[in-house]
Amino acid sequence: MKANIVIPARLKSTRLPRKVLLDLGGKPVIQRVYEACLKATLHHEIWIAADSDEVFNICKGFTPNVLMTKEEHPSGTDRIAEVIETVSCDMVVNVQGDEPFFDAGIIDRLITALQQSDAVMASVYAPVANIDELNNPNLVKVVTDVNGNAIYFSRFAIPFSRDREVEDVSAYKKHMGVYAYKTSFLKEFITMPVSFLESTEKLEQLRAIENGYKIKMIEVKDIEKGIDTPEDLTLARKKIKDNGII
Repeated sequence: MKANIVIPARLKSTRLPRKVLLDLGGKPVIQRVYEACLKATLHHEIWIAADSDEVFNICKGFTPNVLMTKEEHPSGTDRIAEVIETVSCDMVVNVQGDEPFFDAGIIDRLITALQQSDAVMASVYAPVANIDELNNPNLVKVVTDVNGNAIYFSRFAIPFSRDREVEDVSAYKKHMGVYAYKTSFLKEFITMPVSFLESTEKLEQLRAIENGYKIKMIEVKDIEKGIDTPEDLTLARKKIKDNGII
């Protein structure tokens, strides 16, 4: 199965404007993400889905694989779906454009998991580290069945502990927003109306579950945080400097 990686690069981010183009050790954030993805081995091509001339032109400076997509797309998923109309593949991995330290090994694991499963999507989780993470609504939690398929995603601490206060959080899972899709499903997914669960939790992946589709989950040790705020950018710049990353 031919697998491509697509990185949506949106200029008008809300919490940190223009973050994909901000400098990170002499390179824009989006270039750092692209170079991290190059370390994967099972993909065919890497494409960047730009939403503006400025992003398009800067990305063209380090890769020819850039496509201009409609600015008005409501989500990165819709942007990726536009890309696969032009660049054909059997599956596509969506890597966020604000994760410069992304572990490319996860891409290979997602591709393998989707090839070996009857699920239409695959994604990633790590153990929740502490109570603060468990109770943080910005950190999405997921519960899975015995086969490693997602049952539900929530901003709430799930499963809810009815009889006692949670002390050991090791059985709880936090979700990382990187996805692999079978392209036949992705084309169908974007035509589905926004579901009740999705609109309530503001989590797009719930649309697939509510419509009866499987999402295969793989476990990683921890999740590298993306760049969402000025504080995140400061920490990322320090990491680049301290580790001598070129």
